[in-house]
Amino acid sequence: MANIEFRDYLRAIRDESHRFREVLTDCDPAARVPGCPAWDADDLLWHLAETQWFWARTVRERPDSPDDSDDGPERPEGHDALLEAFDDYSAQLVTELGKADPADTAWTWSAEQTVGFIHRRQAHEALVHRLDAEQAAGAVTPLDPRLAADGVEECLDVMFGAAPSWGTWHPLQHFLRVDCTDTGDSVWVQVGRFTGTNPADGTDVDEDDIRVVDAPRAEPDAVIEGPAGALDAWLWRRSDDAEIKVHGDRGIYGHFRKAVNHPID
Repeated sequence: MANIEFRDYLRAIRDESHRFREVLTDCDPAARVPGCPAWDADDLLWHLAETQWFWARTVRERPDSPDDSDDGPERPEGHDALLEAFDDYSAQLVTELGKADPADTAWTWSAEQTVGFIHRRQAHEALVHRLDAEQAAGAVTPLDPRLAADGVEECLDVMFGAAPSWGTWHPLQHFLRVDCTDTGDSVWVQVGRFTGTNPADGTDVDEDDIRVVDAPRAEPDAVIEGPAGALDAWLWRRSDDAEIKVHGDRGIYGHFRKAVNHPID
């Protein structure tokens, strides 16, 4: 994948958050959010505000786990108060990340426990929710291709391909390649199954799963291709597949689709 430096992730957090705020300033607070159907525009505004507050606090205070923190800020009443809270928390996140070394240790929900993970994850959080805001307001603009290409890899590797430690990954010798046609980036994905018993509720799990892998010494069973922005939005269930083409084994593609065919907020 194209290398994105941490200063570019920080710039993306700032710019995408600015666009998010700009769009929601005059959007009907009750407008529905297509990518998150349970939310209206003000719910979306508070979600990103609260998320950015949490990660600003995490970078600033470095708790050992989120259990060490309080319940977070109370949601303000009214649209204008939500906008003010967002401005405050978003500025805090940019400030704290700007002061921190990306290589520093910090708690995250991922196996990667670094400030750098927070840079990347929050850049894509802001990007996707900017798209949510634009869809709610009916004012969609393109995603930056370079950031979206990185988002394709991040979505497949971190959001879909990172399984909990209580289960087992069973790889199959079948691979797909996801090609971003406008940037030249590619992501290789291996299909398989994930099994285990969820300790939280005792549920037995046996489901289709994927992992991002280095390019194997084999041709892909299937290729999925499209512009980076279209692929990123499609994987996040924020758009259809009108700009996406699939070549090769439809059965392996179907396995992949089952593994990624669930919503992420």
